[in-house]
Amino acid sequence: MISQSPGSPGSADPAVTRAHCPAVTEVVAAPGYNAGALAMCVSAVGGTLGETARIRTEGRRNNVNTLDYPTLRAAVAGQQVAIRSRTVLQPAGGPGDKIYPSSYGVADNARTKYAVEPYSVDGVERYRVLIGSVADGANRHELALLEGLDAGELAFPNPFVDFSGEEGLEDLGRLSALEAPHRLADAIFRDSMIDGTLSRLSDLGRAITDATPNAATALYAACPAALVFGMWDSTGPKGGLGSKFQRALVSEIVGEDAQLGVKVGSRIDPLQIEKTAAVVYEHVDPEQGWTLDPTEARTEKGKPVAVGSKGELGRPSVVNHGNVTPTIDTKAGGVTIDHAVQTTVLSLAALRKLRFVTKIGGEILSQTDRREAETAARTALAALAVAAIAYQHSQDYDLRSRCLLVPTAEPTLELVGRSGGEPVRYESSTEAAAALLREATDAAASVGMGWLTEEVRLLPAPKLVELIRRSRDQAHTLAAEPEGV
Repeated sequence: MISQSPGSPGSADPAVTRAHCPAVTEVVAAPGYNAGALAMCVSAVGGTLGETARIRTEGRRNNVNTLDYPTLRAAVAGQQVAIRSRTVLQPAGGPGDKIYPSSYGVADNARTKYAVEPYSVDGVERYRVLIGSVADGANRHELALLEGLDAGELAFPNPFVDFSGEEGLEDLGRLSALEAPHRLADAIFRDSMIDGTLSRLSDLGRAITDATPNAATALYAACPAALVFGMWDSTGPKGGLGSKFQRALVSEIVGEDAQLGVKVGSRIDPLQIEKTAAVVYEHVDPEQGWTLDPTEARTEKGKPVAVGSKGELGRPSVVNHGNVTPTIDTKAGGVTIDHAVQTTVLSLAALRKLRFVTKIGGEILSQTDRREAETAARTALAALAVAAIAYQHSQDYDLRSRCLLVPTAEPTLELVGRSGGEPVRYESSTEAAAALLREATDAAASVGMGWLTEEVRLLPAPKLVELIRRSRDQAHTLAAEPEGV
């Protein structure tokens, strides 16, 4: 379609309206229409559009539009069940390259250390392998949000414990709710202080302890990410009876048609130290590690103690000298896959379960105002989740050593309705997501449901600081001890 001056004739082409009109002021590619082809069409008319023509596309490409606030709000209000993103991935080394999923502790007789499960295609049994778990997906989405927050592109409250002023613990810096394993309910926050008071005894802490899915305003105001990623307040005053907030955003990566591989390991010692060259003893000074002199060795019952254990007792290989016999690992030797799929689902139904009885300032919401306030608050949470999805896409898929994946196409978002019909697709970009979040939070603030704007900074309690220091001292001591002690 083309916007034009009044009275100019229309075009028979439904995608390009009157491209020959000299009065045209704007050329617009209709959804799904190739903008490059449209530009060629404009050029072919001999420049009759002159300098006044401007070509633009609706959305990005391939009939994918930008998710705007009215659409998101309507979806949250009840028109849609979920927002999902399905991204097909391949190893960065190319299709068929080996990747390494997460490995897990298993029984000695287990076939593999990977999480695999069978499925059937046309009666043929195949296997899929877990590459990125739900917990791993949550962590990556949270860290992606933190990246946007630190870059100043996103704005939302994210409480943190500040270790930067504690001598010897400066490396911990600021540990935020997006990084703590149990988010705001984590023991790290429980054992920290707000204005000299243990966090759970502060006004904010008590309000969060009392928050429930049926009265979620306090948690929503201080740590909205906890309502997106879920939280169980099992470390607070109520213990296991603490409130549980369902995880609304779930993401997982699986590899389809997985075939288990093997890996080999060995070490060729450039010093060529033989395994029977000498007996190696534990040094009496742990910082020295080991010795060949029995008089310098740690003793037990008057005898020098050799390093290692039965079968390797006293051998140089125990202190990492000498050759290592080549081995074949069949339990954690990587996998090859046909492809991987990341499936991310934001449950709008889960967000609709959250109730907000009061405004941020504590005023009770009237029955008339409550529906509007709840929809606005839930939409702000949905916008935060959309931002998490978009920013996670932008952080790439370097999951671990030898497990770098790349998308086969631009990631998109889909609105999933109750009918199970064809979903409506939208772009997933950080720019669009950041703009959507700003609009959603402004709309929520206009009805009394704006997030806290002042940072929530906690300081570690002295007992937590001392616990960390003692733990580090012990770790240093254990590291200095020779292997096998």
